[in-house]
Amino acid sequence: MPLVNGGKITGDSFVKLAVDTPLPEGGDVLVPAERFLGEADTLLNRSGKVGVIWPNNRDIAELVPYLGKIATVALVFPTFRDGRAYSQARLLRERYNYRGELRATGQVLRDQFVFMLRAGFDSFDVKKQADAEAFMQTAKRYSVFYQPTGDGRITALHRRMQLRHSEGVGT
Repeated sequence: MPLVNGGKITGDSFVKLAVDTPLPEGGDVLVPAERFLGEADTLLNRSGKVGVIWPNNRDIAELVPYLGKIATVALVFPTFRDGRAYSQARLLRERYNYRGELRATGQVLRDQFVFMLRAGFDSFDVKKQADAEAFMQTAKRYSVFYQPTGDGRITALHRRMQLRHSEGVGT
């Protein structure tokens, strides 16, 4: 599957491991939540980055103690109608101040891409190359938003206020 990260199609340095797949000595690994929670010390003390695949039906608070040590959190969209991963993304970015890679995986559809960006996702596992290319273009298309969210961008209102302040208007 193509990976879109930072608005570009990139290679994925992470190897996805199942619960029972032997752990390599080095390299970046992406493991399911149950494996991560059961082997956190072993995973975090090896060479290479660690990422966790977090299902949308699991409480994100279980992951909070490890956020400073995890390079990637992959949140799962099991169906296009299930938006719980949006809430998880916003919690990670806004409440828990997670600054690592936040990856959307599963049913990642191009018509939801902007919403995923706004929720704080910065990388996307997509199924088709054409979707990856569309995602790249979409990331460049929108630069100003009205609603504040977890992606760190300032709103249109705040841009106007900064512009007025820098021009000395209203002072």
